[in-house]
Amino acid sequence: MNFHRTISAMLFMAITATTAGQEKEIKYLSGTDKDHTISWDFYCTAGRKSGSWTTIQVPSCWEQQGFGAYNYGRDYKTYGRNFRFAEEKGMYRHQFTVPSAWKNKEVFIVFEGAMTDAEVKINGQLAGAVHQGAFYRFKYNITDKLLAGKPNKLEVTVSKMSADESVNNAERLADYWIFGGIFRPVYLEAVPKEYIDYTAIDARADGSFAMNILLKNIRLSRQLTAIIKDAAGKTVATIRQPVKANDSLVKLTTQVNNPQLWTAETPHLYTVQVVLGNGTQPGYQTKERFGFRTIEIRKGDGIYLNGVQIKMKGINRHVFWPETGRTVSPAIDLADIQLIKEMNMNAVRCSHYPPDKRFLELCDSLGLYVLDELAGWQKAYSTKAGAPLVKEMVTRDANHPSIIFWSNGNEGGHNKELDDDYGLYDLSNRPVTHAHHRPGNTFNGIDCNHYEDYYSSRNILNGPDIYMPTEFLHCQDDGGGGAALHDFWELHWQAKKSGGGFLWALVDEGIVRTDFNGRIDVNGVNAPDGVVGPHREKEGSFYAIREIFSPVKIPVTTLTADFTGSLPVENRYHFTNLSQCRFNWQLVNYTKPFSGQSGVTILQKGTANSPAIAATQSGSLSLNLPADWKNHDALTVIAIDPSGKEVYRRSYNIKSNEQLLGSVISTNTDSVNVAETDSTLALRSAGITLSFSKKNGQLTGVTNAASNNLLFRNGPVLVGGEATFSAIKQSPSGNNRVVEITYTGNLKYARWTMHPGGWVSLDYEYSLQGSYALAGISFSYPENFVLSAKWLGKGPYRVWKNRLQGVTNNVWENMYNNTQTGSYPWNFPEFKGYFADITWMELNTVEGKFLVASKDTGLYVRLFNFYGLSGIQPHPALPAGDISFLDAIPPIGTKLALNISTNTTNLGPAGEFTKFNGPVKRTLWFYFGLPKPEDQRRQFTMPSVNDLF
Repeated sequence: MNFHRTISAMLFMAITATTAGQEKEIKYLSGTDKDHTISWDFYCTAGRKSGSWTTIQVPSCWEQQGFGAYNYGRDYKTYGRNFRFAEEKGMYRHQFTVPSAWKNKEVFIVFEGAMTDAEVKINGQLAGAVHQGAFYRFKYNITDKLLAGKPNKLEVTVSKMSADESVNNAERLADYWIFGGIFRPVYLEAVPKEYIDYTAIDARADGSFAMNILLKNIRLSRQLTAIIKDAAGKTVATIRQPVKANDSLVKLTTQVNNPQLWTAETPHLYTVQVVLGNGTQPGYQTKERFGFRTIEIRKGDGIYLNGVQIKMKGINRHVFWPETGRTVSPAIDLADIQLIKEMNMNAVRCSHYPPDKRFLELCDSLGLYVLDELAGWQKAYSTKAGAPLVKEMVTRDANHPSIIFWSNGNEGGHNKELDDDYGLYDLSNRPVTHAHHRPGNTFNGIDCNHYEDYYSSRNILNGPDIYMPTEFLHCQDDGGGGAALHDFWELHWQAKKSGGGFLWALVDEGIVRTDFNGRIDVNGVNAPDGVVGPHREKEGSFYAIREIFSPVKIPVTTLTADFTGSLPVENRYHFTNLSQCRFNWQLVNYTKPFSGQSGVTILQKGTANSPAIAATQSGSLSLNLPADWKNHDALTVIAIDPSGKEVYRRSYNIKSNEQLLGSVISTNTDSVNVAETDSTLALRSAGITLSFSKKNGQLTGVTNAASNNLLFRNGPVLVGGEATFSAIKQSPSGNNRVVEITYTGNLKYARWTMHPGGWVSLDYEYSLQGSYALAGISFSYPENFVLSAKWLGKGPYRVWKNRLQGVTNNVWENMYNNTQTGSYPWNFPEFKGYFADITWMELNTVEGKFLVASKDTGLYVRLFNFYGLSGIQPHPALPAGDISFLDAIPPIGTKLALNISTNTTNLGPAGEFTKFNGPVKRTLWFYFGLPKPEDQRRQFTMPSVNDLF
């Protein structure tokens, strides 16, 4: 065995030492990506900068170079225009020379993508038939059209609208921005007269390896040698097979012992080098990367990879960048994959067309399951137009192990006559799916129905077929995405017949309009569908998805009294044991309000023993905390995957809110006074005065002798239920003074107590029966006066009732912004919204700072006016006032399906309103004046060195 390996290695070294010039040679005529372009001559027939010859950068979308007109794919709806209004053409000219060494070679011109019809001429001669279809690699043999030793003239006419109506219907009558131009690279490739055209690999989990090799122009007997190497460069198999003259297809097979298998968790890759030799003289050679894995659809059961059932934690991705449209770069491809994996996802759907080849290469090496999709948004290619495009897509992409399925179009854009074409070029014969939006269209045992609600999804999962929605929880604005995902994912994770699913979508498709001075346009409600913004700005849903899809799940949300350092933990990997992960802990103290700081101080940290818990199983995690762990404010637990990346973080308060506020809320020896007029009552201490209306009992204003007056007023107003003012009175209570307001209706009372030194407590009680979207109290404060907010609680992102994930306990600080999710300026975190589990919040305003705190748990604070979903009526409705202190907040809906945007109950249990059955009591504490420097030193002392260690 060793002898044969030695001979194989010697043969390989002999081959590689003498193959110079035998590989495919590439000469780029254009640039390679959006950041590396080349200027060509250009003439646009209509729209901006049309009617004269100028230049354009290639590759590019010509709209982003200032030419032609913009159109979103549904302009027939949005602007009432005829679908064929944008019949622009772009005429390209470029001169090139061919290396003299290519004299006896076959030379091809290759286009990676041109929108939409491309007529190519070389030196005035047609290179071949007009290519129709934007997103596919196509090429022409131009050997006989080239001028040796002279400049050659390339002319390309690109028609934005195809002459084939089915191509327009499939690619351009769509819910996305559509462009024109040569948007992917153009290059020449040269090969010997005898060469390998393409290969198709089938490498299975049992180590069986098969490879179809398509040969061209074989004139004499030859020999094929295939050498398979692992990632370390070690040869694991060598195959040799003779080739006869005129052979056009050869199949090689072998067996590799104990291969390392490819999965999204373990993306092990191999390389096969194929050499077409002439006896001992090597000729043309090619290389392919591949992975050993076996894909199975077990009908009525599930999707299996290498014998293990897997579920897609996926998202849909458009190839898109704001400044350059569909022309991107390897850096953008890499960044998108890293974002997807940072959200703990394992899958991506290439909606609604095949992506750049580099994206698939990165999915192979980094580990993502891919649905590679033929275009067809809601209408399909004709068989005549679609058949060559299937061939172009599959022959380019077939050897990528990341591709798990072929998707034959989207939402009715299926030409069923093309279903069996994929297997003509894919030796591994991957499953073909239909991504649709109507029930009853199961294909190959998988139902991919889009935008079913929670309860209909549950019914489908109890049916006969595997259910894998290729679109769900539409992420327009701040809806969908992480909202309701916890309920949906728990449903799918527990269901035997679930194949997982794919959120819509990754990116807000905001295009930088060259006709509007660089303004970013999302075409109203059509394109702001992402969990990240156009430049990949992260919304709150990004972090909620990250937590929900975490492969490490710790279900405990708070530490119980009997906690001794052990936590239950669930392994939601498919292939990875938790012993391969690392677990760290931190014991921290929170910074204090008015300290000028945010965040935590890490006082102790350590590493837990990683438990040996198999994939999909549960167990416990022992943290091995020090004996004094209870002396700290909070505990943070962090899970790190085998590659060293953090996948999960959960924080727990150790101390109660009352303990955390013990050094914050204080009194001194100042007196408390009361003042009364015919219309007002006022409480005063330490230069702080609160005034109340005798007419309605509401706070009418706050004055502070140390700074400006504060326009915090007009409350409390009951949110949820009814309240009618009844009476107001004041009375002493020890050293304190009390103003008590009573009501009829759901609000019982509001009791304000001024304490010596200026702290004010507000006790209130209301009683509700039934379900409420909102419950609590509100006040008014001018939004335009606010500079920032700092708080101890969950953050830094806002929450909804059905999106409480993705936020952790800390002291956070957000500067004011007016961001509306899904539109300019994509400045996250949003300042305005609902914020959860607030212990204290400090508002910094142009009038000064003030603080609100709660010794009770479960307080939500609403900051100012915002909405989650745009539409005829922005949704959900907001409570009265500007700042609210709430015990219930609303869920958020999604854009599509059964009017879910307002009927959130269809999205699962978390989408239901909060149920109340009786009284709710809460106490809020307010401080409306900055403490004196000596008070700061007395109240907020930093820990000593002995305290730290």
